[in-house]
Order: sequence, then structure tokens, then C-alpha cells
Amino acid sequence: MNIDPKIVQRSIVGKGIAHDSAARHVAGEANYIDDMPELPGTLHAAFVLSPVAHGKLNGFDASEALVMSGVAGVWSAKDVPGHNEVGPIHTGETLFAEDIVDHEGRVIAVVAAGDFETAYRAAKKVKLDIEPLEAVLDIEEAHRRKNYVVPVQEVIDGDVDAALASAPHVFSGKLKMGGQDHFYLETHIAYAIPGENGEMLVHSSTQHPTEVQHHVAGILGIHANAVECQVRRMGGGFGGKESQPTIIAGAAALISAKTGKPCKMRLKRRDDMAGTGKRHDFVVNWKVGVDGRGRILGLDAEYLARAGNLPDLTGPVITRALTHTDNSYHIPNARFVGHACKTNTVSNTAFRGFGGPQGIITIEAVIDTIARELKLDPNAVRAINYYGDGTGDTTPYGQKVEDNRLVEVTEAVLASADWQQRRAEIDAHNAANPIIRRGLAMMPVKFGISFNLTSLNQAGALVHVYLDGSIFLNHGGTEMGQGLFVKVAQVVAEVFQVDLDMVRISSTATGKVPNTSATAASTGSDLNGMAAFKAATAIKARLTTVAAEHFDVEEEVIIYREGRVHADNRSVSFGELAKMAWAKRVQLSEAGHYATPKIHWDGKTMKGRPFFYFSYGAAVAEVAIDTLTGETRCLRADILQDVGSPLNPAIDLGQIEGAFVQGMGWVTCEELWWDKTGRLRTVGPSTYKIPGSRDVPPIFNVRILDNMPNREETVFRSKAIGEPPLMLGISIWLAVRDAIASIAGSVPQLDSPATPEAVLRAVNQSSPSGSR
Repeated sequence: MNIDPKIVQRSIVGKGIAHDSAARHVAGEANYIDDMPELPGTLHAAFVLSPVAHGKLNGFDASEALVMSGVAGVWSAKDVPGHNEVGPIHTGETLFAEDIVDHEGRVIAVVAAGDFETAYRAAKKVKLDIEPLEAVLDIEEAHRRKNYVVPVQEVIDGDVDAALASAPHVFSGKLKMGGQDHFYLETHIAYAIPGENGEMLVHSSTQHPTEVQHHVAGILGIHANAVECQVRRMGGGFGGKESQPTIIAGAAALISAKTGKPCKMRLKRRDDMAGTGKRHDFVVNWKVGVDGRGRILGLDAEYLARAGNLPDLTGPVITRALTHTDNSYHIPNARFVGHACKTNTVSNTAFRGFGGPQGIITIEAVIDTIARELKLDPNAVRAINYYGDGTGDTTPYGQKVEDNRLVEVTEAVLASADWQQRRAEIDAHNAANPIIRRGLAMMPVKFGISFNLTSLNQAGALVHVYLDGSIFLNHGGTEMGQGLFVKVAQVVAEVFQVDLDMVRISSTATGKVPNTSATAASTGSDLNGMAAFKAATAIKARLTTVAAEHFDVEEEVIIYREGRVHADNRSVSFGELAKMAWAKRVQLSEAGHYATPKIHWDGKTMKGRPFFYFSYGAAVAEVAIDTLTGETRCLRADILQDVGSPLNPAIDLGQIEGAFVQGMGWVTCEELWWDKTGRLRTVGPSTYKIPGSRDVPPIFNVRILDNMPNREETVFRSKAIGEPPLMLGISIWLAVRDAIASIAGSVPQLDSPATPEAVLRAVNQSSPSGSR
């Protein structure tokens, strides 16, 4: 679709406009589901959760719960009128456990009462009869047993074995990387309200309203047209609300259908963390062959991913990990293998980056190891392996890198970060300070934008123009704080050249825009922005015809500017033109649809063009570590991110900063820990450490790459921003490796996250004496 040349002089798109709910967020006036006024008779629900990781469910006794004052009932698998399914891809992923419980926190039943605390206490009164079974908790043990939830995936290109056999240097390594809890401010919640004739309205904190709609319909045994899912905003999502809200919404809707009363279900933080999925933790074993310059000749990488008890989205997560193992580097011979290991822990799910971080940290560890083994500058090893004329431009999965900005972003960030001077200063510091060591690292990111599954790359939008010139906007994207709604509203305002406050942002609703994809994979603005653009442009074309007739001019003369429609020196207001069009019975409503072009993917051969384009970024991080305690601090970070022509640079800068800090949390302090019985012990802020304000680098320089519109035809030539900067947080982990390597010059054996314990172990291994 071509952008109208009459609106290339943008007045709204490209401006740093505040988030549409920013003032309400600060004032505490932004309404979330738990802020909604409760209808009379509203019930509250709480889950009965398994206390064991693996066992045979023989039954349960709810008699003590049922006699409690205010308790309305207890429901389980036998009470589901439709099907007991909530899996996003595969069948067999049930709302309620049936015969087997396979992780601590597995949903067995749900209790409803007149208030939340009563429901919660009643759930604890339900007595469970579970016969314990052996629990498999370790990823590598699951791999040894060949316990997988989906078949193995492989990306293979060239002859890896021959490349390794003939390579002048061969290095190998093993990297363990932890998972990550989403720790959104708003835990999972849904509010189900019954209607006439079996209809159900569900307010859900979900990134995927259509999935909630269809699963609720399936659970209730009704058609999807009887269920509407609405989402005004979420208190954070980060992927954790892509597939798993169906569990919460399904239970609330079941109770509402059974009782005829509204039902609200919200999870306490502990239950949310114990009972819902995380970022996948991985173990990866790799072997690389290189020449004397550090040029990669072949790379063999085998990933073991903790799927948990069910597939959920593990398959696609592994796909993205495999397709991002190359990151920014041309690998002429590659074999990347991914196993989805089944363990008796909660099924892991989507998380910002969706496998990309696991693939990218792997290749960055490989690059860093090559450089240190060969006594080369890591940045020189990176540069010699970048995609480009001297190496190659085709990825191991067959997609050409056609919009390469690697050299530009990396050279620019090295210059702005004063790399050479600071490298010398840090080396001098480390030579004189045996206790507090400093490290410095740079890394690039090339991140593919699109869903791996081609069919998900589509979106719809609904635009109405009213007779006063005001505009109603609805689309399939969901707002979780990332600023999607204001960006899409800017697109519509830009098309009509009206003030932004003339565009009414409305809740996402399956009854207005059907069959939507999840707001995920960094595609929210690309898909929904273009769908809204197409809808608004179609209405504008009709209005232009009316205006040309009114002014008796050719349509090419008509110009929209500052809320008015001009023909030479004559003009009418946008509202006046809307009235003229209505009087002529011209349609002032349009449903726009957009499908991403050019992309295709063969899941069997793992070849194709899965991504519409790539987003590029680079970061330089400086850290200090205490070699006596393992404590680390990020002292400075410099970031340069490619966002094409930004729709809203203020929103984009916020996304870059937040993503980087979240990535920093993943590689430094966020540690999930299960005990030997399979109980998750990191279930709240007292035991699970996310980055705080004092963890943000005191010197934090974030820039957007200027004057670099997307070469692909995205909405106003913008690029996605949600996920790519998260991977830049890996630069902090690399800088910690650099600081540890300064002790003895050896390759650090550092896993992720680089907690004080992990750093101290690596320091002791690197110390010439073997311990400190």
C-alpha cells in the first residue's frame, strides 16, 4: 500500500505524544478490571491448586468448603459442559486436571464465594487425594529420558561436520540460562458477565482476546458468536498474557454460566507465579569451528528448553531461538537443534523476545569465547562475522538480509560511547584494583519482525466518522502499557489531518473486530496500524470524492490540513464534509484488514522468509563487580536502536529503556528456584528480585537511529520496538564476563543470570589460585 503523498508532511505521526492514559496512570484513575464496579450478586473465584509436582489424582473432598458461609460451589473437570481444553496450539492441555497432576500449582478445581477472601480460604479447605509419582525436574534429565512435548526442530544449512573437521580451531561450550517471571503489576484477572440466551461477556486481562473468546465458547459448549471478550488495558503483559489468560477467563465464565451470576477471578501474586508459565530456561551445548581471524566456519548448537508439563507455546519459542542463533553473523555451515523437554513444572509460555534472547545470548557467548581463546578483540571478531559483502547475506533458514544496518549502528554506538578511551581506562583500572573489577562490552542485535506462523500476521480495524467530524477507532491490538493505542490513533488522525483528540480510542472487543491475532511478536503497531490506515484511507477516498464535487474541482486538488478540507483558497471543516457525505448517503464506516506481505515459512524444512524485516540495535555496557561478594553494578549503558521512521519517538524511547532494563533483569538478578520436590520457592517480591530504580545505569544514554525509514512498506515506514531492545541487556552479561576475564585472562564459565553466587563461582574458577 502506498502512503498518500499529500500526508508525507506529517503533523501527528512522528511526534512524541504522551501515552493516551499517562495522566490517568499517574493519578490512579486508569481503570483496570479490578477497578470496574461490580454488578449485584458478583461471585469471586479461587483455584484449588496441586501442592505436589507429579501425582495421580484420585479425587477430592470439598465438603468443608461447601459448608462455609458465602460459598456458592466448587467445580472441576466433570462440570465442564463443553470441552476441558485451553491449549493455544495443541489439544490435551486442559483447564482442570483430570487423572494426573503434573506440576505444583496445577488447577484441580475452582471455588466461588461472595467475596474473594472467602473463596480463597474455601479453596484451601478442599482436601486432595493425590498419589505421589516420580517428578522429573531437571531439563537434562528429561532430555536423557527423551521426554519431549513436541518433536525435535532443526535448522540445518551446509555441512557442519565437515566444517568442524577442517577448521583450524574448534571450541566448545555449555551455557545454562535461567527463565524469567513476567511480574506484571496486574496479575491474571477476568470478569465474566452472563447475558441473555447463553451469551457471555468476558473482561479479560489478555493479549489475545480472540483466543479467550474461542476457548470460553468451547468450555461452555456454545458458539463463539455468543461470547464477547473485551480488553481496555492490562497492567502489563510481556507475553505472559498471550495464552494463559484462557485458564482464568475459562474458569470465571464456567462459574458464571453455572450460577447465572457475574464472576470475577483474580490471582494472588503467589498463585500467579506458581501456577502460570515463565520465560523458558535453556541449556545449550555448542561447538564452533573458526579460522585464525575468528571467522566462523561452522556452528553446531543443541538447545534443551524447559517446556514444563505441556507444550503451550514452546514449539514456536524454540523456532525463534533457532532462527536467532545467527543474530548478526553469517554462519556458512550451521546445525541448530531444539528439544522441548517435558518436566514436572508449570508449562512455560511466551515472554518478550519469545526465544530470541536465548538464541542471541548463545551466539554472543560463542563470539566472546572465540575472541578470548584466540586473544582477539571481541568487537573485531564480531565485525569480521557480520552479514555483508565479505561474508554472505543469507541466514541458515534461507532468508536474505536485505536491509543490513549492522555496521552503521555498531560503529555509531562505539563512537558515541567513547569505546577506545574507556577501554584503556578500564584496563588501567583493573591492573591496579584486584577487588573491584570493571568490564566493558558491545553487542549488536538483528531481530526478525513477524510471527513465525504466517497466518497470524494479519489484523483488522474498524473506523467510523461521525457527523461532527469525530472519529471512532477500534482494532484488534491490546494495550498493555506499551503505547499501541496512541500510536494507532496517531495514524488515523494523520490520514484525516485532524487533531488527535478527535479520535476516540476504544476497548479491544471481539464483537467489533473478529479473529484477531495476539498482540505479540512486536507486531502490534505494524499490523493494527496498517489495518487502521487502510480503513481510514478508504473513508478518506470517499470523502475526497464528495469534496471534489462540492468545490467542482478534480480530486487531486483536495488537501486535508489542520482539521479542514481545502480546494485552492476555499475550505470546509472536516465535520462539515462528513455531513455533506452523509447527506449524499456515502458510507462513513470501514473495516480495514491487513496481511503482512512477502513472508512464508515451511515448518518441516525450517526454511523460508519468516520475517518481513529486521530491526537492528547495538549497546555498550560498563559494569563493576566485587570479586569478594560477586555483587555487580551496571555503571553506564549506551544504546542505539533502529526504529525506522518512528510513529511516536517518545513512546519508542520508553520502550527501549524498559526493554533494556527487563533484559538486564533476566541476565543478572531474576532467578527462579524450585526445591527438590518441585515447589517454586521464588513466588513474590521477597524472594524474586526484579530490577529496581537503583539498578538502572546511572549513566543511561539511549538514542534512536535518525533518518532511516524502513525499506519495507510498513505504516509510515516505521519499525517495531517492543522486543528488540530487550536483547541489548545481554551486553551487561557480556561486560560481567569481561570483568571476570580480566582476573586471569581465561574464558569465564558464567551462566545466566549472573547472580552474585554465579559471579563468585566464575571468579573463583578464573582466579589463578583457584579460589579467593
